[in-house]
Amino acid sequence: MTDRTLRVLIHGASGRMGRALLRLLAGDPRFVLAAAVTSRPREDLGVHPVFVAAELAEVPDFDVAIDFSLPAGFDAILDLCLRRGRPLVSGTTGLEAPQRAALDAAATRIAVLSAANFSLGVAVLAELVRRAAAALPTWDCNIVEVHHVHKQDAPSGTALHLGQAVADGRGRAPHYASLRAGDIVGEHMVQFAGQGERLELIHRATDRDIFARGALETSLRLAGRPPGRYAVADLLFGTGGR
Repeated sequence: MTDRTLRVLIHGASGRMGRALLRLLAGDPRFVLAAAVTSRPREDLGVHPVFVAAELAEVPDFDVAIDFSLPAGFDAILDLCLRRGRPLVSGTTGLEAPQRAALDAAATRIAVLSAANFSLGVAVLAELVRRAAAALPTWDCNIVEVHHVHKQDAPSGTALHLGQAVADGRGRAPHYASLRAGDIVGEHMVQFAGQGERLELIHRATDRDIFARGALETSLRLAGRPPGRYAVADLLFGTGGR
């Protein structure tokens, strides 16, 4: 963790998460905004400096980039971090296989953290899910995720992350169900069903700020780390990257 004020680049600054990051960053003395980058030309975000995506190469120096954009904008921010040798924290979901491969390759040169969910509760849930899957290998497993109507990818990145925890525990993936309704921030239920009994592990997010806080906290802890691919649990619980 760095001992000085961290200069943060927010990529995807006009989105829901980007705006939450800008608001929380402004009230935290550990951070200073290096630049906000938006795909919407010259949008007034109430901060300075603001750049459009086409001007990404012109942003001032930064210590870490936080990316909550769309897959179409991901390649550019990863390339910028590689060229400047800066770590990347990304919450962009729905990446294609070549983009995930590029992220793995980038981890040999810079510290990277790509996560579908930055909440501490989900990090703990994933570990509980892995243990339950290992203990109940013959039970049926389903993951049900519910989000607001504007969320584009399904299953959610968090559901897929939890599904990987299931697969790590018992060697095969679960079934998924996705619902989009109202303004629900995010709910994930992992259900294990056996004969005559059922186990359900649930996480409900009621405030989007939990994700922004987690992204800021992990960015602070990622700064100064050696190149590698890190998980939220690595940075929050003190374990190593890969």
